[in-house]
Amino acid sequence: MDYPGNLFVVAAPSGAGKSSLVKALLELDSHVQPSVSHTTRAPRGQEKHGREYFFASESEFDAMVRADAFVEWAHVHSHRYGTSKKAIEERMSQGADVILEIDYQGALQIKKIFSNAVTIFILPPSWEELRSRLERRGEDSATVIDIRLENAAEEVAQVGQFDFVIINESFDRALFDLKSIVHSQRLKFLAQRRARAQTFQALHIP
Repeated sequence: MDYPGNLFVVAAPSGAGKSSLVKALLELDSHVQPSVSHTTRAPRGQEKHGREYFFASESEFDAMVRADAFVEWAHVHSHRYGTSKKAIEERMSQGADVILEIDYQGALQIKKIFSNAVTIFILPPSWEELRSRLERRGEDSATVIDIRLENAAEEVAQVGQFDFVIINESFDRALFDLKSIVHSQRLKFLAQRRARAQTFQALHIP
């Protein structure tokens, strides 16, 4: 089904800067909205239901899995996280552009369900720089960083399956590239026809 809004799916290995880029885009472009996932973990700090996450009990999450309500879901650190198809559809049907941060496997699953989804992969400029960024974060031990780099090698190998690739060497340049992808997608024929259906009808464009 076509919606007036667009769906952007962003994937990257840990440390490539995906979350920072998406956060900066959201601050610059009010028409882009984040996808809000469901999770079985409890709220933290000032998190609110429906803003950061939809917080669900284990039984509620189970029921959604059985109802095939998720476009993808996974176990992460002893909790489950899922992306609701309905939540994405509601925002896109209202004309909003939805952006979703996810791992490459989830991104490719979503592309099968939403054929018009625009997939974007964020690459680091080098393995040395990726290791340096992970070390500068100060969140992980050397062993965990090695594991993250091993996982990153597997993730980067899938980059050819994505529509767009951004190399995050300079944050400002990478943000410009991300904004350019979003803007260009809005100007494509099919996207314009979905978003400006009345204009196309008035001009008798099929």
